[in-house]
Amino acid sequence: MTILLTGANGYIGRRLKHRLLQMPQIRLRLFVKHGQVVMAGERCEIVEGSTFDTESLERALKGIDTAYYLIHSMESANYRELDRQSATNFRDACIRAGVKRIIYLGGLGEKESASEHLLSRIETGEILSARPDQIQTFWFRAGVIIGSGSASFEIIRNLVEKLPFMITPKWVNTLCQPTAERDVIEYLALAAALRYEGNIIIDIGSERMSYKELLLGYAHAVGLERVLVPVPFFTPKLSSYWLTLMTPVPYSVASALIEGLKSEVLVKNDNASRLFPAIRPMKYEDAVKAAVEEIKNTQVLSRWSDTSGTAWEVDHSALADAVFTDRQVVTLGGVEPSRVYATFCSVGGDRGWFGYELLWGIRGFIDKLVGGYGLSRGRRDPHTLRIGDSIDFWKVVDLQENERLLLYAQMKLPGKAWLEWRIKDGSLYQTAYFYPQGLAGRLYWYALIPFHFLVFKGMINSLMNEASKAPMRF
Repeated sequence: MTILLTGANGYIGRRLKHRLLQMPQIRLRLFVKHGQVVMAGERCEIVEGSTFDTESLERALKGIDTAYYLIHSMESANYRELDRQSATNFRDACIRAGVKRIIYLGGLGEKESASEHLLSRIETGEILSARPDQIQTFWFRAGVIIGSGSASFEIIRNLVEKLPFMITPKWVNTLCQPTAERDVIEYLALAAALRYEGNIIIDIGSERMSYKELLLGYAHAVGLERVLVPVPFFTPKLSSYWLTLMTPVPYSVASALIEGLKSEVLVKNDNASRLFPAIRPMKYEDAVKAAVEEIKNTQVLSRWSDTSGTAWEVDHSALADAVFTDRQVVTLGGVEPSRVYATFCSVGGDRGWFGYELLWGIRGFIDKLVGGYGLSRGRRDPHTLRIGDSIDFWKVVDLQENERLLLYAQMKLPGKAWLEWRIKDGSLYQTAYFYPQGLAGRLYWYALIPFHFLVFKGMINSLMNEASKAPMRF
């Protein structure tokens, strides 16, 4: 069976790719955006393109039996319109290519009470299912996905672990049915070979519970005592700002999630248990424990932020257009390049930024206030990096072992910025690049020159000091 997987760099897509590659009867093709780097296996073929590019779609779908649709345009202002067009293009191209089945993952919820974000996911499912006489569609619907690195789980984890006493909005009494990430992946993977005629909607979820029980259930699973007090004066907007400040998600994600919490997201059919009797949905607290264990053992395969932003591309030619640079150079002085590389690849997250953490913290707080990611996004893994990983408010855009780490700034600022470490000719080069937008960008750079002098000079010296005493990692 030849399968096309879209969204292979996303939270679910990356994990589903890993699962599908364990199935020997499957040949996998990945459809990724132009310039994106994706870790592929031996049985993977990669096609670059877009659902808005008919030619690349036809190339990707040629000879495909089943196609997974895991695409959404949430970061765009007109995402509903883009989602509708993308789904229409994909369905029509599948029909022309003779694809037999589309498998789609959407969200639980009713159209009448759905938030705008959930409504877009429902509309996508309706579009993909609109030609049952020409192509079959399996439409999976899941609620809150509980797994290491998922946005919902990160919100729950941060709120419960940071706040012993929580004043909460009244929406915490809304009912939902969470789903373990492992179950979602298993349903999607087994659906490729399921024998069934016609279209079908498959709702998946575990026990019914309120969002309050979700928070308290996490606390119980990890052995914490927490108190929740619902109050009526928390508006959705205020709740979104609160989540933004207390959790890793930016305001755009928090507001979309909060808007969706006003309506129940419950399983409406038994198709999951009927068609997949071998899958016993994991209980909520068991899913929490499994996710926490993955984090403790640094086995987080993907995170919600993996595909955030649009700038992690192979082409870094824009660096040459940077108007301002700050370069610091030190000799390695006999320190092995592998040690230096391992040290600068440990930057961010709990490790920090090699000094002046207060200044970094202030910059991160300001970024959060204006709708950015801030420093709380952290890292997927404290030791290893891959292209596409997020590090606080940066994104890894290039990685060359024992030579180079290039980060692109995803903080809110009037321009584009990069931070690079490069080992060359026995020296370490640390360079900050900035391409300003208009007068505001230039004023921003000049205003920060005194701080740059302190931070960047101190950073490279602290980094080399750390590398000189860091043990070799094999």
